[in-house]
Amino acid sequence: MSTTEEKFSLGEVLVSFKSCLIDDDKDVLVEHYLNGWKGLVRFMNGLGTIFSFVSKDAVSKIQIMENYLKGENGERYRTLQSMVEYEVGSSLVDLTKRGNHPESGCRTILRLHRALRWLQLFLEKLRTSTEDSKTSTLCAEAYNDSLANYHPWLIRKTANVAFLALPVRNTFFEVMNVGTTQQVVDMLGEAMPYVSKVYDVTQELYSQHNLLELP
Repeated sequence: MSTTEEKFSLGEVLVSFKSCLIDDDKDVLVEHYLNGWKGLVRFMNGLGTIFSFVSKDAVSKIQIMENYLKGENGERYRTLQSMVEYEVGSSLVDLTKRGNHPESGCRTILRLHRALRWLQLFLEKLRTSTEDSKTSTLCAEAYNDSLANYHPWLIRKTANVAFLALPVRNTFFEVMNVGTTQQVVDMLGEAMPYVSKVYDVTQELYSQHNLLELP
């Protein structure tokens, strides 16, 4: 069974994103970042095909990054900081238009980074929602405030229609395999600050190097 087919565990995602942060929370270990993402893919897959437009892309991006980690320059990809310095310094990033490096580490992580913002917003909305909150509305709001800005109209329309089929809040919480609703809310309360911190560190790094709009 592949890692993306195993049961999702919110606890594992918490540990992965917590383990990401090094150097006084100023840098991110790529291996743990990818492990956190594998958990998020399991979460999305656990809800059926609704999120496949994101999860399939995430799986391919994870694979690209794992290949870099295993490659001859793997040490350069150990952290986001070292990856950015290496790729930018070696002109391995297409900064203004798609060219010779469509699968650069910087571009690949940026795509995951944008999707992470959506999941971060959505999980936070789930955490603070009430039992009768409509998950489709929460998810659409999170999507429209983040990932939708980078998707063409057709994907945005398809996504918002797909969200209408989302299960109720309690079903989401069951998929998280933590326990009672309160236990899920508590663990999300513990996990989300780490996910947010990883997002913020990545955003700051990319902003410093003008990489937030890579083609």
